[in-house]
Amino acid sequence: MTNKTTVALLSILFAATLPACGTGEAGVAEPLEATASLPLPVDVALPETMDIFETFETTATIESDAEAPVLARVAGEVVELLVEEGDRVKEGQILARLDGERLRLQMLQAKASLDMTSREYERFVNLRERGLVSASAAENLKYDVEALTASYELMRLNYEYTKIRAPIAGVISNRVVKAGTHVEAGTPLFSITETSKLVAYLHIPQVQLGRISTGDEVVAHADAMPGYEIRALLARISPTIDTRNGTFRATVYIDNENGLLAPGMFSRFSINCEEHEDALVVPSRALLREDNQYVLYIVNDGAAARRSVEIGVESGGMTEILSGLEAGDRVVVTGQASLRDGSKVFANNRAGENVAG
Repeated sequence: MTNKTTVALLSILFAATLPACGTGEAGVAEPLEATASLPLPVDVALPETMDIFETFETTATIESDAEAPVLARVAGEVVELLVEEGDRVKEGQILARLDGERLRLQMLQAKASLDMTSREYERFVNLRERGLVSASAAENLKYDVEALTASYELMRLNYEYTKIRAPIAGVISNRVVKAGTHVEAGTPLFSITETSKLVAYLHIPQVQLGRISTGDEVVAHADAMPGYEIRALLARISPTIDTRNGTFRATVYIDNENGLLAPGMFSRFSINCEEHEDALVVPSRALLREDNQYVLYIVNDGAAARRSVEIGVESGGMTEILSGLEAGDRVVVTGQASLRDGSKVFANNRAGENVAG
């Protein structure tokens, strides 16, 4: 093949390739332009009017409002255990027994001495009334009776102390003693915790004190109980400031009759401290933060319009809008992150009605 033949073939191939390339470029450009002109899908919702509370949030540990150790009041051997950890007991209920035979005998001995001296005193009283004995002799016996009565009562009380009783109602939270153990007076035997009524102490900064008062509603969630909501009232506020952190202490009592909560649970508390009635609110997720201001996107005639708004209280996933929004505006609640002012949109109402842009 000569050089002229080669050049001629290359020219033919090059000419044949040009139309094909032109056709390919046109085929790619058209879908890109079509995609760019498609409206963006978004979800919209109308603002709502509702009462909303300004809240103060803090954390605290739930505690028992009543807790008491059970101590041995006399020495002795533990001969019977009647309760275990987790058992609910009443005030005065017998929890355990000590060997009290020696104390019982001492009590009976003291009772016998008291009875004998009491009868002797009664006889001397009769003799004194007839003038047969002196008044001082009868008076001395009266003092003996009083002393023996006190001694007997002490022995009776010590014997009664061999029955270990609950000082308060509650749940046995700890059993320290074992059957057969010899204990001395003052030895811890059990711990009782009242769990039907719990308490939390909230530390409130000074700047919040004017907005919070007793009787305010408190909503709490324990980390160990996801989804379980605790509702209570602010019972009291301390009149003094803790100088260590500059806070006031507020007390919240929590009803726990169902037994779902336990002392020691870490919880998050929210106090409804100021109510805004008939507030215009939108879902908090609809708001964007742009250029140090809050922004909403409104759908109008198939296009997104950017609105700068002033916000108020945020509570329960809803945010109060103070200015920049009207009650009839359709607010973009999903898909707003990809919008710009004037973007074409395909709006889907939260109620389910499709609105084409």
